Amino acid sequence: MSILLVGGDRLGNIREKLIESGFKNIEHVSGRKNSDKKIKIPEKTDLVLVLVDYVGHTLTEFVKKESKRTGTKIAFSKRSWTHMEKTIQEYIKEISYARKDLI
Repeated sequence: MSILLVGGDRLGNIREKLIESGFKNIEHVSGRKNSDKKIKIPEKTDLVLVLVDYVGHTLTEFVKKESKRTGTKIAFSKRSWTHMEKTIQEYIKEISYARKDLI
């Protein structure tokens, strides 16, 4: 599975926790640079996770529109792993069920 994280300057141990949760491709965009304001969601991204305590409303709205345009699941979470884990587990279940339906 692949994930795009939007927000937060540094991920710390979040990258390792995501790997433990089954994500192999982990992309991160801090959202602070001007070039980050027009994020392109990479192909085959399973989930976009927006860290709401580190991004502004304008970027959040842009990511929502881009996610809808590409058909990529999107989730919103605080940067704490406890909060992220619940959100991620829900989406892992959805993604897994969707893939089983395709087989």
